[in-house]
Amino acid sequence: MLSAGIVGLPNVGKSTLFNAVTRTRKAQAANYPFCTIDPNVGIVTVPDSRLQALSKLSHSQKIIPAAIEFVDIAGLVRGASGGEGLGNQFLSHIREVDAIVQVVRCFEDADIHHVSGSVDPVRDIEVINTELILADLASAQKRQDRNTKSARAGDKAAQAENALLARLIPHLDASRPALTLEVSDAEKALMHGFFLLSGKPTIFACNVAESDLAALTTGVAEKELHSSSSTAAHHIQAVRDYVKAHLDTEAVVISAQIESELVDLSDEEAAEYLAGLGVSADGSGVATLIRAVYHLLGLRTYLTTGEKETRAWTIHAGDKAPAAAGVIHSDFERGFIAAEIVHFDELVRLGTFGKAREAGKLRIEGKEYVVHDGDVVEFRFNV
Repeated sequence: MLSAGIVGLPNVGKSTLFNAVTRTRKAQAANYPFCTIDPNVGIVTVPDSRLQALSKLSHSQKIIPAAIEFVDIAGLVRGASGGEGLGNQFLSHIREVDAIVQVVRCFEDADIHHVSGSVDPVRDIEVINTELILADLASAQKRQDRNTKSARAGDKAAQAENALLARLIPHLDASRPALTLEVSDAEKALMHGFFLLSGKPTIFACNVAESDLAALTTGVAEKELHSSSSTAAHHIQAVRDYVKAHLDTEAVVISAQIESELVDLSDEEAAEYLAGLGVSADGSGVATLIRAVYHLLGLRTYLTTGEKETRAWTIHAGDKAPAAAGVIHSDFERGFIAAEIVHFDELVRLGTFGKAREAGKLRIEGKEYVVHDGDVVEFRFNV
């Protein structure tokens, strides 16, 4: 199972967010640096309203959603790449995850200490990214030194690595993350073996206060943020502008504190609580964040449905039908014959599989078909 590491400076809401997305209270959240030392790990189900719709259509006995793993990692401070704070431990934990959720503090609260003495989310992002880049630069230079003798002796693999490192090292030295280096598919596969921290796909979570949330959901238009007089709105817009320009990625708005308060509530109670704050059921952004991380990891979902169960199956973007079948069981991939497919949107619009077949929307696909997110599938196989 692929994993996303929740990272950020101390006291930005990482552990609170972890508790919110995992719907547990496993992570200690306290007003002092490094209250998280050993990483907390939790399995998170991916919110998907399509499952309920399919279950109703098929009268399914149960629903099984997709899932990913989240890891709550200790806070980082300036100098972590040189061992400051819990630097070495922090960096080793980041190296083990597949993607990064960087939590950025966008709320003002005099009672919650900020390690830099003030709230400035762009500065905080630059502190963390600088430490990741410096750690990668040291690692890349060591790798280049190790390869030099073998490359001179004609080792093709070492030569290929050093050719890539010759481009990567100046890129990192210019304070640019590995993720922004333009590489070919072959170089991308090669660089994956370098285990670079700044090369991991990253999404930013702008953590706002309860009082700001109702007006600052993920659907707020940029022009509305620009014109808002709220401090939180300016922080969010600054983050969105920065990450779009420098990292070509996105930022979502969340209220980790509100979501953590919903952990012990039923869905109905949670909706009522949020309504009292003037926030829609998914307005805190945690559901949006989980789905965004799922896609950031390169994962997609196809669906199966029947009286026994309706289920979301996780595949990688670009997977063809036999590989998708193999997620259910290796026999399905080995004996793959064909896949009967209708997209969820078409099935729901038409109402039944029979009507989808009559309309020509239920079709038979072979081994070269690339399965799309939202495909409802039944495999034909023979072993």
